[in-house]
Amino acid sequence: MNLPNSITLARIACVPLFLWSLSTHRFASVPGRQELVAAFLFLLGSITDGLDGQIARRTGRVTVLGGLLSPLADKLLVSTAFVGLVYFAPELVAPWIAVVIVAREFLVTTLQSVATQEHMELRYVEIGKYKTVVQAFSVITILLAHAWPVWMGDVPGILVARAGIWLLITVSVMTSVASLRFFLAEVVRQLGGEM
Repeated sequence: MNLPNSITLARIACVPLFLWSLSTHRFASVPGRQELVAAFLFLLGSITDGLDGQIARRTGRVTVLGGLLSPLADKLLVSTAFVGLVYFAPELVAPWIAVVIVAREFLVTTLQSVATQEHMELRYVEIGKYKTVVQAFSVITILLAHAWPVWMGDVPGILVARAGIWLLITVSVMTSVASLRFFLAEVVRQLGGEM
């Protein structure tokens, strides 16, 4: 097992730990500790997103296993976070929000998988590069606002969290539409080439 794949597996390991941190009563004695642990685990998982790929490319250790595991790890972490937050912080994360986020993750993954199998070239959506940062910001602000609705005396944490959610929804919809458009354009191009 090479280093990039080990980093990817560490990201997958963050998924059950994140869920455990949201569901355990072990931290109930100290207000906010549960949210801080969950935020740390999600941040740790988010930092490893991209790090594994960069190391693999720099060291020449790109593998088929890594190419399959890394996107899976990303989808698992984000999907689990938002489904878990629907139950943990329902006042901030409505079920429809989780559906939009999870649907985006699986739509884009499906399009990429089909494109790879059919030897299509899909252009990378530029805004998608910032998706991981927006996801981390959104999840962490939701967790912090759940523990502390007001930050540093007068910053409305709940409003910051809601702004993060809407930013993520916007990025998710934009990247979904762009990915679908690029995929359909590539299908049309390939069908045109076969005629």
